[in-house]
Amino acid sequence: MQEQRIRIGFIGFGQVGSLFASVMLRGGADVAAFDLIREKVRVTFLEPEQLAARSDWILSSVTAQTALEVARRWQPLLRPGQAYLDLNSTSPRVKREIGECIRASGAGFAEGVILGAVGAEGARVRILTGGPEGRRAAELLCRYGLNAGFFSEETGRASCFKMLRSVFSKGLEALLIEMLTAARRAGIARELFDDLSEFMTANPFERVAANWITSHLGACERRYHELRQVNETLRELGVIPIMTLAAESLFDRSRAILPATEDAPASWEEVIERLEQRREGTGS
Repeated sequence: MQEQRIRIGFIGFGQVGSLFASVMLRGGADVAAFDLIREKVRVTFLEPEQLAARSDWILSSVTAQTALEVARRWQPLLRPGQAYLDLNSTSPRVKREIGECIRASGAGFAEGVILGAVGAEGARVRILTGGPEGRRAAELLCRYGLNAGFFSEETGRASCFKMLRSVFSKGLEALLIEMLTAARRAGIARELFDDLSEFMTANPFERVAANWITSHLGACERRYHELRQVNETLRELGVIPIMTLAAESLFDRSRAILPATEDAPASWEEVIERLEQRREGTGS
């Protein structure tokens, strides 16, 4: 007997929604969507009432700032037996509010977070799911060709993972832009980009990152003064050092709360633990 296709409805059909829908269509899912802009092909567009009535799963892929508002608008259209998967990049608090809103309708709820760049990785991009229906959501996405894994039954934990991961990814993006803007003004942008690319390609991230952190306790004083010179250089080039000033501030705080002599740490985890203990002791 032929297996019944799951009916999936997408709210929002931008880059994420259109990519995921095309993959799931190829995987055999029955897909429809609602979007204010309907100049996309290969999927049936329906009004909210129609989409909610025909869907087993509703997948929300709108924007972070509208995710909660969208959930509130769709909540009256949902019913027991359905499930709502929120794929938007929101804080854990917002994700929990969305979950409470959806569960009030009797429908199930799952959170989903996208780890990586959809534009670069396409359907291979990693998705973490969580919440009461998180396991089923991961199974659904994998069944129809996406790369998903279950993270936690507690709503908000997957979102917390995503938000804190973005401290690195978005922070590094901003740092690179600041550095390369200054490098362009100095006439050495290509040389600097190539040098860093060669370094990061030749050295595993795990080793580089662990070395940076484990050496922080003993080197934060020296690095603080070096960063002051770096910021002077950026200003001379006419660049406002937003990211690098923040780095200087962090190193300044570390040197202020750490004793003059500090035993060498065994791991990066120990460094973070020591810094936390010192901050708690000083209230900083």
